[in-house]
Amino acid sequence: MANAAAASATPPEFLSVARNLVEVSRTILQRYYRTRLDIISKGDESPVTKADRECETALRHAIARAFPTHGIIGEEFGTERGDAEFVWVLDPLDGTRAFVTGRPTFGTLIALTQGGKPLLGVIDMPILHDTWIGASGHETTLNDAPVRARACADLSQAYFSAALPQMFQGADRARHDRLAGGAKSATYGGDCYQYGMVATGFIDLVVERTLGIYDFLSLVPILEGAGACITDWQGQPLTTQSGDQVVAAGDRRILDQAIAILNS
Repeated sequence: MANAAAASATPPEFLSVARNLVEVSRTILQRYYRTRLDIISKGDESPVTKADRECETALRHAIARAFPTHGIIGEEFGTERGDAEFVWVLDPLDGTRAFVTGRPTFGTLIALTQGGKPLLGVIDMPILHDTWIGASGHETTLNDAPVRARACADLSQAYFSAALPQMFQGADRARHDRLAGGAKSATYGGDCYQYGMVATGFIDLVVERTLGIYDFLSLVPILEGAGACITDWQGQPLTTQSGDQVVAAGDRRILDQAIAILNS
C-alpha cells in the first residue's frame, strides 16, 4: 500500500511550481489591497477589478514558463489547451466583493487537474498570510503544518457556512433554511476561507451553488488530504465537468445528512 501511495503521489515539481504561483499572486494582490480601483461588472453582474486580471495574467505566464504543454482555465481569460492531460484552473481573486470593500477574506485558488480530475489545490489568503496546499498522496498543510478536519456526527452539532444566503433561491432556499436552521450555528461570508476552515477543523459544513469550476476544483485535494469530503449536491465527485453546486463537510456523516436534505 505504501508503494502504491508513493507511486500516485503528486510529483514534487508540481508542488514547487504551485508554491511559486502563490508568491506571484500575493505580490500583486497585496499591492492593490485597499486601493481605489474601478469595479467592472461582468455579464453575470459579479465584480472584477484590474487586480483580478493582472493576477491571472501573471499566473498564466508563470505556468507557461514552467510547463508549456499544460492547459490553463481561468475565471477571467478563459481556456488555453483545455484538452491537455494536465490543466491548471485559476481563480486569481476569489472574493472580489470582500476585496473591493477592504476586507481581508479574499484569496487565490489554484488547481491542477489530470484528465479532468483535481490532483493539486492551493488556497492562499494574501493578507492573512495563510496558505493551504493539498495534493494527491500528500497530507494537507496550512503554512507547512499538517491540518485535519474534525469529527462531527450530527447536523445539530455542526457549524454551517455559505458565502451568501442570496445564492439560494426558490426550492433551494427552503433546503438552505433546513440546513442552516438545523445546524448549531450558521455564518456567512469568507468565500474560499470557509473551506480552509473545514480542512482545519473549525467549520463542519459548507453548502453553495452558482459556482464555477475555478471556485471549487482546488478545494478537492485540500479537503480530502485533511480527511474531509467535498462533492456536488448528488454526492458525485467534482471534476472539470461538474455543475455549479458544492457541499463540503469535515465528517462524512454530516455530508450524507446534508445531501439527504438537498435532495428532499
